[in-house]
Amino acid sequence: MALKLTELARKAIESNLKGKEFIPDEDTKKKYSKKGASFVTLTKNKCLRGCVGSLEAFQELWKDVIENAVNAGFRDFRFNPLTYEEFLEIKIEVSVLSSAKKISAEKITKDMGIILKKGIRTSTFLPQVWEEIPDKTEFLEHLSMKAGLPKDAWKDAELWGYTVKAQKE
Repeated sequence: MALKLTELARKAIESNLKGKEFIPDEDTKKKYSKKGASFVTLTKNKCLRGCVGSLEAFQELWKDVIENAVNAGFRDFRFNPLTYEEFLEIKIEVSVLSSAKKISAEKITKDMGIILKKGIRTSTFLPQVWEEIPDKTEFLEHLSMKAGLPKDAWKDAELWGYTVKAQKE
């Protein structure tokens, strides 16, 4: 029986903590064999503890989830690598992204993730961020600053919208 994506992510992180590579069963590989882009978000006590993902599908979804789970746990530059004690406390959310489409700021809705591109700078917020920043202008200002740009950079940046299917533990 195929694993859920959150189980896949958890097993990948746990294996990494034990110094082992995780290889899922054939049912799981088959179920998630199409190319897919995912983000893996780790939270501890409802606070962000790691979040890494792919904006475009370039590998099988099962591989993308495993890679992003390990990177969220151990290579997110904003946090120290996950310890086993923390691992026992984290919650995992896996978001599978649709293909992004270029969009104008006026067409943005609160069910979309947004990618901002300006020059070599890129940043994204998953749709879940709307819960924390419900005002569209403020959302876009934070997205600009996340890319290391002035807060009004969104006004002349490329904006791309996407949707996600999220799975939480």
